[in-house]
Amino acid sequence: MSNRSWDPAAPGVLRLPSGRLVRGRGLRNPIPSGDTPQFGVYLQSREPAPFEWESRWVRWRDFWLPSDRGALAPVLRELLERSGSERVEIACGGGYGRTGTAMSCLAVLDGIPAAEAVGYIRENYSRRAVEMPWQKRFVTRFD
Repeated sequence: MSNRSWDPAAPGVLRLPSGRLVRGRGLRNPIPSGDTPQFGVYLQSREPAPFEWESRWVRWRDFWLPSDRGALAPVLRELLERSGSERVEIACGGGYGRTGTAMSCLAVLDGIPAAEAVGYIRENYSRRAVEMPWQKRFVTRFD
């Protein structure tokens, strides 16, 4: 495995249409074995404990939408840019609702039409991604 990207066959690793790799995971689960991220975006209602790698926190309650919806896009743009040369991850408590929603928005930034992004993430990351109807609606309006 390259020191700059994930193993594309590893659980939770999503390949975007551009070929960039992003790992999604649930913070309630043990951290996967192997390489650690170099950058992460964490979607939690409270600021998480510090990580050993650079990270950004987006305040986001479970089953809801980001508290500051405008704050999500710049963080995801940074993650997308860094995914070209670094191991990056997106995570929330369970790794499905908030993580799936953010990954769907990331797919939009990577060129997937907003109306197709949730389907792409459900097919390529997890069928359980994007748990609530308002999360799906948020993605369809994301730009």
